Amino acid sequence: MLYSVAGVAAIAAMSGAALKLYTPLGASPDKRQRDRFSGLPNYNEGKFANDEEETAIDLSGGLSMLKDSLFAGEVERTPLAMLPVAEVDWARIESPQDSVTWFGHSTFLLSIDGRKLFIDPMLGNRASPLSFVGSARYSHDWLATIDRLPPIDAVLLTHDHYDHLDYESIRALESKVGHFYVPLGVGVHLLRWGVEDARITELNWWEEAQLGNLTLALTPSRHFSGRGLFNRNSTLWGGWVVLGKQTRFYTSGDGGYGSHFKEIGDAYGPFDLALIEGGQYDARWESSHMTPEQSVQAHLDVRGEKMMLVHWAAFTLAFHSWTDPIERASKEAVRQGVELVTPKIGETLSLGALDAYKAIRWWAQ
Repeated sequence: MLYSVAGVAAIAAMSGAALKLYTPLGASPDKRQRDRFSGLPNYNEGKFANDEEETAIDLSGGLSMLKDSLFAGEVERTPLAMLPVAEVDWARIESPQDSVTWFGHSTFLLSIDGRKLFIDPMLGNRASPLSFVGSARYSHDWLATIDRLPPIDAVLLTHDHYDHLDYESIRALESKVGHFYVPLGVGVHLLRWGVEDARITELNWWEEAQLGNLTLALTPSRHFSGRGLFNRNSTLWGGWVVLGKQTRFYTSGDGGYGSHFKEIGDAYGPFDLALIEGGQYDARWESSHMTPEQSVQAHLDVRGEKMMLVHWAAFTLAFHSWTDPIERASKEAVRQGVELVTPKIGETLSLGALDAYKAIRWWAQ
């Protein structure tokens, strides 16, 4: 799911002392920070918690996952060749016009009201703390493009899993970023990696921050957190609302389906574009990731106008085929009358001209 079986085994093989010394793992909130979280309605006994129950994977589920990882050869879980990507249109990225550029999985650069926001900038090659094990990216990594990026006003993080928060990417981006907005506790990783405390703002669910004329709001999701074997749920997770003059934008972050989507729609909708996660699902962790059909329903719940499916097309973290998310979401979108935009990786969409966008089945070519 969020770590490959090999990745978990590699982490487990490292001693506790070595884990504390290994910088890419990040850090855990200290007692002072934990005391600050105590009393919050979504924090209990040193852990953050979902509003709805989280499904735990028992021993039989773990054994079945191991079996699937060893004998899932009949499912095309990865592309047969490295995925091609669109040529990046730097002029459009640098333009003040509202736009979004997808870098695969849940990583995208948002331009809104002239501000540049990078959300979950995982640009490295592997969704893993180790360079030699773990799920490899289907295309080339994007680390080399960082030098070409314009200054980034803010990085927004949804949670601290490796496929969303990447040590190499943060270190390479850090000098270009004005500020980091993160869920409660996630700032400890950034502090360990050299980001100054003054450039980090932590938010709880439903809290807002202002970035110039933009309103940023951290919204609930039904998920979990942790970068090691012993710090599960020590930091918070969520999605983001970004409200500009012309564009109302939402991204779900990771998580299972729940009543929070309707609450978000009631509080902040409608949205011109909603990016909804809909990959890396399995019945064994149904509370942590949505099926594509649930993703379309979540889009309807938050009152999105156009929908984009994310959390696919970069890494293999589950046991379905790599195209299953977009194929199923496309069918359900037609059934539900939802307009689904499907840009190529690296492509920039103009948020002021989404009605003119023509979807193509690039993954089938």
